[in-house]
Amino acid sequence: MSKVPTPHIGARQGEVAETVIMAGDPLRAKFMAENYLEDAVLFNEVRGMLGFTGTYKGKKVSIMGHGIGIPSIGLYTYELFNFYGVKTIIRIGSAGAYQTSLKLGDLILAMGACTDSNYGAQYELPGTFAPIADYGLLTRAAKTCEELGYDYVVGNVMSSDVFYSDHPQADKWIKMGVLGVEMEASALYMNAARAGKKALVICTVSDNVITGEETTSEQRRTTFTRMMDVALSLL
Repeated sequence: MSKVPTPHIGARQGEVAETVIMAGDPLRAKFMAENYLEDAVLFNEVRGMLGFTGTYKGKKVSIMGHGIGIPSIGLYTYELFNFYGVKTIIRIGSAGAYQTSLKLGDLILAMGACTDSNYGAQYELPGTFAPIADYGLLTRAAKTCEELGYDYVVGNVMSSDVFYSDHPQADKWIKMGVLGVEMEASALYMNAARAGKKALVICTVSDNVITGEETTSEQRRTTFTRMMDVALSLL
């Protein structure tokens, strides 16, 4: 496959910026485009996965949804990296905290991503691949958090294939120091590595698996703006 539009993205060549900020919820992408971008233009609405391109402080950037889970983000980021010439993808998402020290609204910069997914089997590697963030993006994001006074931590996340599990095993990841659980980072990092591109995942703590604290879907969509600030600072 060498032509665009692709089966899942309706944009034509040149309509997507070299840097794409992605959110699981396409309505979060829409919120961010409407509140941060100038001259935002809709480039995709195939399957309701909204994507916009505009400028932020004079720099061209695209913002797009990626859906829930590794198969969904794996598909969209593959097409962006390999067919649209995208060089950098930054995921802004929510995560369930695995540590009591993490508060609702804290940021997690995912240095690495554990997973229970079989996504990496396609590469037929003679061992276990460790999906990690781009170091330059990671260090710049941490610096922005320091400058803006945002509470953040850097470390490992768990990219789970299952939301409702018959056999929850959070305790096993918690004892290994994993900071929180989300559902996409490992596939994004693998796709970036395979394509020779850059990626970073920034998550806002939306709930705490240990304490039971949680936010509403509306809060997750419209109040998790600190990770948006950090992502845009990386342009």
